[in-house]
Amino acid sequence: MELVSTSRDKLLKPLQLVSGIVERRHTLPILANLLFKKNGNAVSLISTDIEIQITTHADFGIGSDNLSTTVGARKLVDILRALPEGPMNLSLKDGKMVVQSGKSRFTLQTLAANEFPIMAESSDVSSSWEISQKSLKQLISQVHFAMAQQDIRYYLNGMLLVVEGQKIIAVATDGHRLAYSHINLDKAPTGNGQKQEVIIPRKTILELQHLLDDSDEPVVVSLATNQIKFNFGDVELLSKLVEGKFPDFQRVIPKGQNNTLVVSREALQASLQRAAILTTDKFKGVRCVLSENCLTIQSTNAEQEEAQEDIETEYQGEKIDIGFNVSYLLDVLANLKNDSIQISLGDSNSSAVITLPGQEGFKYVVMPMRI
Repeated sequence: MELVSTSRDKLLKPLQLVSGIVERRHTLPILANLLFKKNGNAVSLISTDIEIQITTHADFGIGSDNLSTTVGARKLVDILRALPEGPMNLSLKDGKMVVQSGKSRFTLQTLAANEFPIMAESSDVSSSWEISQKSLKQLISQVHFAMAQQDIRYYLNGMLLVVEGQKIIAVATDGHRLAYSHINLDKAPTGNGQKQEVIIPRKTILELQHLLDDSDEPVVVSLATNQIKFNFGDVELLSKLVEGKFPDFQRVIPKGQNNTLVVSREALQASLQRAAILTTDKFKGVRCVLSENCLTIQSTNAEQEEAQEDIETEYQGEKIDIGFNVSYLLDVLANLKNDSIQISLGDSNSSAVITLPGQEGFKYVVMPMRI
């Protein structure tokens, strides 16, 4: 029974889109598989890890019959990557999937499609809105790096999404730094217009970052009870939400800091990368000394080695000597695209706020550390 007849590249693209969430280690063997559903020439490819489900559609099915099966995701993708570009066929024979391309032939084990755990889609959508892929990707890229990883406070292992009128706010924190970004929609979301706050799991955010491109093509985002859905192009991503109460991020963002400077993002990034060479995995601290028209960055280590970098900058505030985890500073600089950034400080014991000159939509708060 024939399933698919197409070129290698046309099959590989949708397979790569859905295979990103497939875990190498899994509790259920079926979770290592992709679900193939063929309805005439319409083909759906579905993957899930129980928490997230990705579906993509293509029209390279062959024959008029309807078929469903599941096959190992990583194995199939690895085979296609190793094959040269050219026509290829997928078919089912004696309960196995046969992959044929040129003089190459592979026979893969399958598992029954009815065992595949399709996520039940919630029908009570509370609100939905449209945003360009480019805007959503930028919103995520400005905060995703601040999410916690495997924190016992499980609600920090994700990104807070706030829908308030036409404003969409994204916030992430791991308790040591916080990233905030917001954008305004062209059109208000559907629904009752009430403010909504949801926490999207870390894995979903990282997968979205990978799937979205820098185009103006629309993404339709739908919120339902304990679920969020993203529709764009031929892709549908359905994800469970994290239950829990996210910290009040407004209280974390300092206000009224008197000492500000604007500095070249690339110059600061390069200086910090060089200073970081002498830090260790156990201690990532760098000292930042602000004096008139100069920002000095210093690092030392247990072997009494030292690095010092001076950056010229227009600064007329009080002298400040403050320490930071260099990784927290490099993370934010790597995910911004602006030529310059603004840093606002209170004193040596208060958090720093990094913003973008002339833009209200982004804030990054980083706590100081003792050097």
